[in-house]
Amino acid sequence: MQKSLQIKFQENPKMKELLKLNSYWYKDLNRSANNYKKFENAMKDLYKLRTTDKLSDAIENIDLISSVLNVLN
Repeated sequence: MQKSLQIKFQENPKMKELLKLNSYWYKDLNRSANNYKKFENAMKDLYKLRTTDKLSDAIENIDLISSVLNVLN
């Protein structure tokens, strides 16, 4: 695996954890550094780090707060 990828994994604990849990990524990343983008997308999907996930969480929180306020009124 390239040193630059190893440094990225050391800097990001979520990537490091995903790599430990799913060791098949080692094979893919050793074959080609281009697979890093696939790995990064898989991590974002698993840990819900995409912008759409964050927006949907915010909308759910707003709905929850508004429903609590409606109950209180």
